[in-house]
Amino acid sequence: MLEVNVKSQTIKQPSTKSAWFAYLLLEFEHTRVGTQLSRSKRIGPLSIQRAFYPEGKDCSHIYLLHPPAGIVSGDSLSVHIKNHDHAHSLVTTPGANRFYRARDDLNIGDPKQEQNTTIELDNKAVCEHFPQETIIYSGACAFNTINISLKKHSVYLGWDISCLGLPHSGKPFSKGSFTQINKISCEGRIIYHDRLSLSANSSVFHHKAGLDGRSVYGTFLAYASKNQISQAELESLITRLREVVCTENAQDKISISQLRQLLVIRYLGEHSEECKNLFLKLWQNIRPLYINKSATLPRIWFT
Repeated sequence: MLEVNVKSQTIKQPSTKSAWFAYLLLEFEHTRVGTQLSRSKRIGPLSIQRAFYPEGKDCSHIYLLHPPAGIVSGDSLSVHIKNHDHAHSLVTTPGANRFYRARDDLNIGDPKQEQNTTIELDNKAVCEHFPQETIIYSGACAFNTINISLKKHSVYLGWDISCLGLPHSGKPFSKGSFTQINKISCEGRIIYHDRLSLSANSSVFHHKAGLDGRSVYGTFLAYASKNQISQAELESLITRLREVVCTENAQDKISISQLRQLLVIRYLGEHSEECKNLFLKLWQNIRPLYINKSATLPRIWFT
């Protein structure tokens, strides 16, 4: 393994010819003219378009680009987003990400496929992280990690949507494995840690207490401190969100819970587009309270 040191963070880079390493660092600062992308560093096939400002200079919309559009055996993709004090970024992708079928021949190399996202938010910084869905093909050996580090008064809104196989195209998730870890820490203390590790024949995939055989699941997380959102406001918001879920007849697919100042919304169903549309409707209610802005959809979603 080769090691690449990026601002005190050591990233292990695969040294075999059958591996592809990519790393992207994005730093945002709040200036007198609004939020600016102040620093970026890239290794490999991860990049961005220029920053867009459809709702004014205070919020920078960023589109992550990965031209291969998928991850194969030996690949390791890492995205590191750092928002300094008061900076506000909204980060999304133009299309679905994919974990393709892993190699069977171990003589060629490690079958493991990795995607790692790290988001660091300083005081009163805001990040909205809304990637499109991730498709895990049958036979994959996939690992997806999302690690969020907050300061007490920062704000985070973010979701991830995972699709196991393509059952509607006759390609169910019939073999392989997938591990996903979501972790949020605030001032160095872990406030949320969720790990799902499953294989196609595992009980987690098929059990009623697990995924119940459903192929699409998503998690939407929202955090703001007590100084920004009171308990009464949070309870009122949860009531409104549950009303939205009832209006959409999605009570059997969406759950909403509160872990102190963290709002945890989960989807379990069969359609990624349905999950995204439900999350969007909930975001439209969450965003005005959390960051005092109405929801502005990224333009790339309309292309």
